[in-house]
Amino acid sequence: MSDHRQEEHHEQHIDTVGTYVGVLVALLFLTGLTTAVAYVDLGAFSTVVALAIAVTKMLLVALFFMHVRHSTRLTKLVVVGGLMWLMILLLLTMTDFVTRGRIGVPGK
Repeated sequence: MSDHRQEEHHEQHIDTVGTYVGVLVALLFLTGLTTAVAYVDLGAFSTVVALAIAVTKMLLVALFFMHVRHSTRLTKLVVVGGLMWLMILLLLTMTDFVTRGRIGVPGK
């Protein structure tokens, strides 16, 4: 009975070639869309659209090519923790950037 449980625990999921081709086509489309957005003037919204496309591409790569969607809970927790740490660093960087003009420099 213990051998049966060990076999279940080490079972790996193998994706089909069609899945990888679909992800490839989606990534190529999103890369083309990123290039197209660069030529269209959306004002401040251009950055938001470009970042949304980049996050989508990152999720496709992580879920399919890095096999995070079939990983253990611990692996998913590490990925989420890394993304949360990235968000904290970006938030702190943006708070520094936004407040630079508001605080006067002594001696100026």
